[in-house]
Amino acid sequence: MKLATFGAGCFWGIEATFRRVPGVLDVAVGYSGGTTVDPTYQQVCTDRTGHAEVVQVAYDPGKVGYEELLEVFWTCHDPTQKNRQGPDVGSQYRSVIFYHDADQEAEARASKAGLDALGRFRRPIATEIVPAAPFYRAEEYHQQYLKKRGAESCSSGY
Repeated sequence: MKLATFGAGCFWGIEATFRRVPGVLDVAVGYSGGTTVDPTYQQVCTDRTGHAEVVQVAYDPGKVGYEELLEVFWTCHDPTQKNRQGPDVGSQYRSVIFYHDADQEAEARASKAGLDALGRFRRPIATEIVPAAPFYRAEEYHQQYLKKRGAESCSSGY
């Protein structure tokens, strides 16, 4: 099992998207990249803790590669937006890849550069690529939030 951590706006829809990927063993929503230890959702929503809403994906590298997870990441949100996804605005909604090792860093940077070179998006990719920071699991009511409500995705467009 390996871990991948991505921030791509509101974590509810991103979690549901990654759960559908064959080879993904588990997905947890939480917070990463900030300065407050063990922040709450209310604290993160103030946009003052420095955390991003993220998903931490546990996956079987024998069944799904990191490159495939990156492709899901690039297509499930607008990576050209710095601190915004759909109606959600603030640094907690930033596009970010938290890499867990040198291979993930190299793959993420190569993937981003390749997409920029191909002109896949109309604007330059704003996604940050940074070392994995402590991951704080979000409150239980956020885990599988959409599934608990009978929804399959968010209606924000991403």
